[in-house]
Amino acid sequence: METDADYRSSAGGISSEVNAARDTGEPIRAVDVIRKKRDGRELARAEIEALVRGYTCGDIPDYQMSSWLMAVVLRGLSRAETAALTDVMLHSGQVLDLSEFATAKVDKHSTGGVGDKTSLVLAPVAAAGGLIVPMISGRGLEHTGGTLDKLEAIPGFQVTLSTARFREVLRACGCSVTGQTGEIVPADKKLYALRDVTGTVESPFLICASIMSKKAAEGIDGLVLDVKTGSGAFMKTEEDAAFLAELMVETGERMGKKTVALITGMDQPLGRRVGNAMEVQEALEVLHGEGPEDVQALCEELAAWMMLLGGRTRGLEEAKQLYRELIGSGAALRKFREMVVLQGGDPAAVDDPAFLPQARRAADITSSRSGRVSAIDCKNVGTACVILGGGREKKEDSVDPAVGILLHKKVGDSVAAGESLCTMFYNDETRAAQAGRLLQLSYTIGDSIPSAGNLVRRVISKTPAG
Repeated sequence: METDADYRSSAGGISSEVNAARDTGEPIRAVDVIRKKRDGRELARAEIEALVRGYTCGDIPDYQMSSWLMAVVLRGLSRAETAALTDVMLHSGQVLDLSEFATAKVDKHSTGGVGDKTSLVLAPVAAAGGLIVPMISGRGLEHTGGTLDKLEAIPGFQVTLSTARFREVLRACGCSVTGQTGEIVPADKKLYALRDVTGTVESPFLICASIMSKKAAEGIDGLVLDVKTGSGAFMKTEEDAAFLAELMVETGERMGKKTVALITGMDQPLGRRVGNAMEVQEALEVLHGEGPEDVQALCEELAAWMMLLGGRTRGLEEAKQLYRELIGSGAALRKFREMVVLQGGDPAAVDDPAFLPQARRAADITSSRSGRVSAIDCKNVGTACVILGGGREKKEDSVDPAVGILLHKKVGDSVAAGESLCTMFYNDETRAAQAGRLLQLSYTIGDSIPSAGNLVRRVISKTPAG
C-alpha cells in the first residue's frame, strides 16, 4: 500500500505544484489543472492523479481543491475523467481482499436523503441471511444524514476500525460498518469533508467517484444503490437521478461488481424521525417488525436485491419473503446487537432506546390552518436538523446526536389549525428558534389530497429480478 509518505515523494513536496509522470517531464501545477477544467477542457489521467495525490498528502491546500471541485460542478467530467478519478481515489489506499470469505460479499449505498436510516437495518438483515456485508460508510453531507453519525449516537460505538479489526468483526458476525481510515480510500475521506462545506456535493461525477471508489475498496461482489430523487435529494429530478444511477451501474459493472440501482423518492423525509439518535430508534423499530410503513417497504425492497445479487434466492419475491422471515424471527435484530457489541457499542441502547442520547428540550411546530399536508420541503427539514446541531455547517463542527425532528404529519395527512405538524428536540434555544422558522416554512397545507408517487420509481440493472 502506498502511504502518505509515498504520495509526498511522488508529488515532490511542492505546495501548489505536483510532479507526476509525464512524457514532457514538466511539473503539473494545481492552478493549471483548475484553469483547464474551469475552461471546460478534458483532463488527462496524470493531471487528475497529480491533483488527488497532492491533496491527499497535504501539498495542495483546501482552497485550490475547492476551486477544482467547483469547476467540476459547473463543467462536469467525461466518462474517461470519471473513471480515472474513481480509480485514482480507489488506489489512494488499501483495496481489501476478502477472498477468505466463501460467501458472497454484498453492500448497499444511498446517495443521501433525509431520515434515511435503511443501512442500519440492511447490514444486519443481509448478514442474518447469510451474506457478508463489509460496509464503508460516510458522514452527513449538507442537509442529508450519514450512517456513521447515526451509529456514533450509540454510546461507545466505534466507526473508525483498522482493516484488521474490520475483518475480525466480519468473521464474527458477517457485517461491519466503518468509515474511511488512513488505509482505505484516504483521498475520498478528505474530499468528502471538503465537498460538504463548499457547495460541491451535487455533481453526479463526484458522487459516482466517491461512492464507487469506497465500494470497490471493500472487496465486494455486488452492490445495491439507492439513488434518491426529489426535493430532499441531491438529484432533484428523476432524469438527473437516472443519469447518476446509470453512471454508477456502468462503473460498477466495469469494475466486475454486480450492480443495481433503485431510483427512490425523497420528496419528503423517509420515516418520521430525523436526527442521529432518533433515527437509530426508528431503525430498531423496523428491526422489531414495526416502524413507519415507508421505511419498512424500502428496506424490504433493498434487502431483496441484496439477497438476489448475493445468490441467496432465485427471484425477488423469494428474497422479500426471506427478509420478512429474518425480521419476524428476530434474527436481524440479534445480528445488529452482535455488531454493536463487537464495535464497542453499549447493547443497552439496542435493548432500550432510553439509553440513546436525549435532547433536553422539545417544541411543537403547529399548523396555522386546517386542511391536508400537500407538500413538505424535504431539504428544509434536513437543513433544520443541521441547524439544531444534527449535522455540520463547517468541516470542524461536532454533531449533537440527541437533537432531531419527529414528524407527526406527512404528505396526505389531515391537520387541524393549531395541531402539531412536528416536534423539535433541541439543546440550544438560539438554534431552535432558527430551525423552527424553517420547519414552519417547510409544510404546505392545502385542501385536497395530493397524489402519492411510488416510493421506488425505477430499477436500473443487468441482473433479472427472476
